[in-house]
Amino acid sequence: MFRNFVCLLRDYAELTKARITTLIVLTAWCGYFFGARRLGVPWWSLGLFHALLGVALVSSGTAALNEALESSVDARMRRTASRPVPSGRMSRTRAALVGLALTLGGSAYLAVYANLLTGLLVFLTALVYLVAYTPLKQVSPVCTLVGAFPGAMPVVLGWTAVRGKLEVETLILFAIMFVWQFPHFLSIAWLYREDYAKGDIRMLPVVQSDGKSTVWRILAYSGALIPVSVMPVALGMAGRVYLAGAILMGAALFRASLGIAYPQLPATAPASKPKARRLLRATIIYLPALFALMMANSGS
Repeated sequence: MFRNFVCLLRDYAELTKARITTLIVLTAWCGYFFGARRLGVPWWSLGLFHALLGVALVSSGTAALNEALESSVDARMRRTASRPVPSGRMSRTRAALVGLALTLGGSAYLAVYANLLTGLLVFLTALVYLVAYTPLKQVSPVCTLVGAFPGAMPVVLGWTAVRGKLEVETLILFAIMFVWQFPHFLSIAWLYREDYAKGDIRMLPVVQSDGKSTVWRILAYSGALIPVSVMPVALGMAGRVYLAGAILMGAALFRASLGIAYPQLPATAPASKPKARRLLRATIIYLPALFALMMANSGS
């Protein structure tokens, strides 16, 4: 019985993409931190708990709804075939009901315990992800651009949860998240190109297998991330230590991007996969490290 319970917990953790939800909650925490600092209130207040719980609920619910919607696609791809719904361990109906309850419940929770703006924004974020981004993945590579909007929203939700309005600092944090997603997700698409092709996911490396368009986008967005990441300094959100760290981390990420560009290999080449994996790891390290440094050096 205990073993079955553990397996059930594992299935729900996978259904709600617990690891991704954790990263989303951490970025929302960053937004809340700076919003509280702007307001002059402690960032460790009860409001932080409400904000992060609400964001976690909606993120988990959206992930579950996404799996219910894409179960047939997931079943065709090796990296997703073992998920609870495509593997048959959980029905699509159950996943959809769980996802709907978490998404609507989390949106209502934020509307009540944070403010109406945050509740509305988090619901719209889930809606764009499910209604626009999810179906577009089987239509056009523009899905990456569309998906970058809901993907950049957690830090905004953290800010509005404490401030109750959108401000220029919010847009800067949003911009960092928005630009970062392109080297991150394009490296994933490159690494799992063959799997995406089996699922008919129209990511750029699938549509243009020579990899040239993907490489130039990775380089362009990685390069743009450096000036975007130092903008918080101009607004007094962080100090000189952060400025130096942001430039160094941005340069390191750009260097990892250059690794996939030279020598130029097609996305179908097995030798290109380790380079894509290194870039993916670099993006995963970059974002939490950047935000942690920004928070540590805030107001210095």
